[in-house]
Amino acid sequence: LELITLFESSFLLPAGVLAHLERLETQVSKSRKKLEEPQNAQALEARIHELKRLRDKLRAEVKQRQARVKASTANVEPDQILEISEQEILERKQENMKAILQAYRFTGISGKLTSRGVCVCISTAFEGNLLDSYFVDLVMEKPLWIHHHSVPVFIPLEEISAKYLQTNTRHFLFVLWEYLNAYSGRKYQADRLQSDFAAFLVGPLQRNSLCNLLSFTYKVKPEGQSFPFCARLLYKDLTTTLPTDVTVTSQGTEALPSTWEEQRAAHENLFFTKPLHQVFTSFAKKGEKLDMSLVS
Repeated sequence: LELITLFESSFLLPAGVLAHLERLETQVSKSRKKLEEPQNAQALEARIHELKRLRDKLRAEVKQRQARVKASTANVEPDQILEISEQEILERKQENMKAILQAYRFTGISGKLTSRGVCVCISTAFEGNLLDSYFVDLVMEKPLWIHHHSVPVFIPLEEISAKYLQTNTRHFLFVLWEYLNAYSGRKYQADRLQSDFAAFLVGPLQRNSLCNLLSFTYKVKPEGQSFPFCARLLYKDLTTTLPTDVTVTSQGTEALPSTWEEQRAAHENLFFTKPLHQVFTSFAKKGEKLDMSLVS
């Protein structure tokens, strides 16, 4: 019997030791938590105290600022307050205008601040060629108004100003640049036609001040006999450099041969899609044989 009891004890002892070790570990864990709890509580209390201190400091600063504003405006008349407010608005508009000029500097619009407001310079170009420049002197008052400018009289400046100057100055400058740049581009093409391709023209080139209506008679071969065509180019959209309506007809009442009729139709397509000097450059290179690759 003793041997059996001893045999059983030899197997039960390890289990008892493990259980005892688990109990000791649980006690150590509880003791550790009890030791950490006071430290956590102290840290949390210190954090709460610091936040309250910052809150009280901010409240005090807000009250001081409110008191200063109230004291500074106590002896100011309502008209003076309104004047200060309008002055701030004008200063903001000037800052906004600076940003506008910086943004548009690379698109042909630049300017400088003046004692009255800002003087804007609008430079035009076509196919990489710098052309004419125009200026608009704006007075930064309420409302904005144009003191002086060099915009041609046939550009609808008043109409553009009425639409955009008071509500969107950026768009006003951009639209004005579109009109001026397109006008310079059309004028550049007409000048090139008269100066570089006069041999192709039969009679003078007729154009109006906006250069949005061009009429001319031309030949595809400057030397020898060739059938003359009459062209009429209309630019309804004043912000474009290509015509919106093109009419090419034969000079006189004679019936056109089929080959000339094909060329006439091809010429119309060219005038729709290519600048004038490029069209006549193709005539100069090919003579009577039209470069059909340009018709696209």
